[in-house]
Amino acid sequence: MALKLKMGDTLRLKKPHPCGGRLWTVARLGADIGIQCAKCGRHALIPRSRLEPQVKEAAPQAAALHES
Repeated sequence: MALKLKMGDTLRLKKPHPCGGRLWTVARLGADIGIQCAKCGRHALIPRSRLEPQVKEAAPQAAALHES
């Protein structure tokens, strides 16, 4: 099943970014998903097919995930 993402949604990925952050914000939608690290601000463009298996949890923009 495809992920239902909207601009501004928060994603928690399985593996952390090199800066140590696990939370990302959706910045672009399409075949490639643009995400921005919530900790360091780094932007990444990832094909949807590679991103979907890496997502551990997704939350709408209003419901922020807690960093752990």
